[in-house]
Amino acid sequence: MAGGGFATATANGVEFEAKITPIVIISCIMAATGGLMFGYDVGVSGGVTSMPDFLKKFFPVVHRKVEAGADKNSNYCKYDNQGLQLFTSSLYLAGLTATFFASYTTRTLGRRPTMLIAGVFFIIGVVLNAAAQDLAMLIAGRILLGCGVGFANQAVPLFLSEIAPTKIRGGLNILFQLNVTIGILFANLVNYGTAKIKGGWGWRLSLGLAGVPALLLTVGALLVTETPNSLVERGRLDEGKAVLRKIRGTDNVEPEFADLLEASRLAKEVKHPFRNLLQRRNRPQLVIAVALQIFQQCTGINAIMFYAPVLFSTLGFGNDAALYSAVVTGAVNVLSTLVSIYSVDKVGRRVLLLEAGVQMFFSQVVIAIILGIKVTDHSQNLSKGFAILVVVMICTYVAAFAWSWGPLGWLIPSETFPLETRSAGQSVTVCVNLLFTFIIAQAFLSMLCHFKFGIFIFFSSWVLVMSFFVMFLLPETKNIPIEEMTERVWKKHWFWARFMDDHHDDQVFATGHVNGKKSNGKSNGFDPSTRL
Repeated sequence: MAGGGFATATANGVEFEAKITPIVIISCIMAATGGLMFGYDVGVSGGVTSMPDFLKKFFPVVHRKVEAGADKNSNYCKYDNQGLQLFTSSLYLAGLTATFFASYTTRTLGRRPTMLIAGVFFIIGVVLNAAAQDLAMLIAGRILLGCGVGFANQAVPLFLSEIAPTKIRGGLNILFQLNVTIGILFANLVNYGTAKIKGGWGWRLSLGLAGVPALLLTVGALLVTETPNSLVERGRLDEGKAVLRKIRGTDNVEPEFADLLEASRLAKEVKHPFRNLLQRRNRPQLVIAVALQIFQQCTGINAIMFYAPVLFSTLGFGNDAALYSAVVTGAVNVLSTLVSIYSVDKVGRRVLLLEAGVQMFFSQVVIAIILGIKVTDHSQNLSKGFAILVVVMICTYVAAFAWSWGPLGWLIPSETFPLETRSAGQSVTVCVNLLFTFIIAQAFLSMLCHFKFGIFIFFSSWVLVMSFFVMFLLPETKNIPIEEMTERVWKKHWFWARFMDDHHDDQVFATGHVNGKKSNGKSNGFDPSTRL
């Protein structure tokens, strides 16, 4: 039962035969519900923090400032409160810690059990949040949600990259990000509805419905097959080969299986994966993974997604209009991610990132100019026309992010690390992402208060920096088999190739292999002018 076949040539001229099988599509859709869980939380937290009943119960100081209006408080400072920011950011601090444990479970137990653990943590956290009676209970629930996010973000991108055929690996991996955007849109729609509930309990329903995506991930983790990479890594060779035949839709899996065996053999010789990450030959992957996570957060996207209703309310939109505008940006987010799924394996990663850099920079500068002219501390002259223009520019910005830095920030690290450091590399990727997500979430409302419209200039400056990074230092990885990245990407890059030549360490001399390829003791030559 296959839906079309293709073959992928490796560096040695051997072909990996593969078909797009239903089991691959279904497994990837189920696994990607981890993104739905993450996205719903990103969207719902910003919505409930703009609800008067929620603020009155947990953050009465903020509620009084909002009710007082711009006469007594700056338009930009109404929501500036460390406790309110901690409600949002505590999840990401917990996720940062959890990802180190998730690295261990991903490597020793497998990708599926790690996704199952993520779902269970998230469900318990949802129950505490929905039933919260005080701030301590609310924060405890957020910490458990963070543990779920840490485990899910560790396991799901790895699962998707390893189970997908090379030709559509980018598109299937971006299912994770697509589900993040669907989760944000779903949360915005829920918030728009629950804000109208009388009686002051609408926020509980908003927080409680986060259990739906968590339940989907838990059930999905029970139903999907484990990746052959993980099975081989844990010594279950026959099972790994059987799964490989099943997901590739062919019996001719020997070339790919041989690559997995060799990668696994080298991985077993690495006793300390995190220490191994620091070795010279792993520096390009590590630098790029860390840089992408920092840059992804420095675009300012999560600040806008976390606090979209709060941001629109700050700009003078009414509460209903603020939630409605957040729904619009959420819908743009989903549709634009579909663009990425369609184009990422056609035009490549670099083209999407560079085009988006121009679009994001332009839209943020326009927003800063409008707010600088029209919105002051104690008055705002944002007419209907300018308000619509601000929403259009924010949607332009969100669209660019959704087909570039959003999905590719997760895709590129998950497909570039060799097997022996892949789990540790993904752990560092998630850790850095959550650390900077925490920093932005904890600081954004204070930054908005102090920078005012300049907050958009701040983020647009980062967009400029990251675009130059992509232009000069990020290689193209489309249509490259995941176990062939070293030979076909890093050793041919004008800058990173120098890190691939001088790594004849003890492991290489002991095994006679270099990253899965037989070493003849000679360095591999490269042309510095060659760039992928």
